Amino acid sequence: MATNNFTKTTASIAAWNLATFNPLSEERIQLQAKGLKLLDAELITLVEIKNENHLKSLANHLSDGQVHYDYVFKEQSPTGGNANHGSMHIGVLFKKGVEISNVALLQGSDLANPGYRKAFLCDVVLGKFSTKLIGVHLKSGRTLENQKVRDEQCKVIGEYIKNLRGGPDRNPDVLLMGDFNMIPGQDISNFHLLGGDDIMDFVSSWDLQERYSHILPSGRENLLDGFAISKRYSTEYIKGSLRLFPMHWTMGMGQAKYRDEVSDHLPFVASFDISKSRD
Repeated sequence: MATNNFTKTTASIAAWNLATFNPLSEERIQLQAKGLKLLDAELITLVEIKNENHLKSLANHLSDGQVHYDYVFKEQSPTGGNANHGSMHIGVLFKKGVEISNVALLQGSDLANPGYRKAFLCDVVLGKFSTKLIGVHLKSGRTLENQKVRDEQCKVIGEYIKNLRGGPDRNPDVLLMGDFNMIPGQDISNFHLLGGDDIMDFVSSWDLQERYSHILPSGRENLLDGFAISKRYSTEYIKGSLRLFPMHWTMGMGQAKYRDEVSDHLPFVASFDISKSRD
């Protein structure tokens, strides 16, 4: 069991958008792997993965004699209506000792449009902490029409979460993360519908007020990425631990250089108590 493979009592779980709109080169993959090594999380949900080889290369670069990373991946629509959008996939990198099963895509969460992304699902056991992980990359854009598309995606995912929790609203824990493309205080309907009848706690909206995760070419920033846990019941989350990892600064890069050569998003990372289970 995974419990026997960890001597730590806490673990880091992260989410990061790899920005695959930009050309993917071996140099870019190496820089992304360098950033991930500095992040040093036990599990990372990644969005905008180019393809499975991209994720496999990251795992290979991260694995050495001391640490071994594996991955799970489910291909979205290969091309869709847009070659860029169709090449954006979701997957998970994780260290040896983490158990992942029941990997799937949430049918209907792309609204039957191959240009959108389905939510990524898997069951995670990390020490004594177990959760249903939902990785998302919702429709981008700031227009009303974009928000309406996200509304429909959020309805599907929110209803899935509601049904997953069940009548007693006790099982399982849910961890929702990725690129929401939603701004706290602006996309109110998106958050309401994604919250699954108020059973999700959007800790990124509260713990990271006045912070940013997405870097625009103009230099302005937004908090587009999100991190949420099942409200009141994911007691393993260490309150106040969620933070934006300053990967550009950690890598010794300016913000503009980081945006051009690594990603236009910064990762989220949070700490969880894996020494106990509420179940």
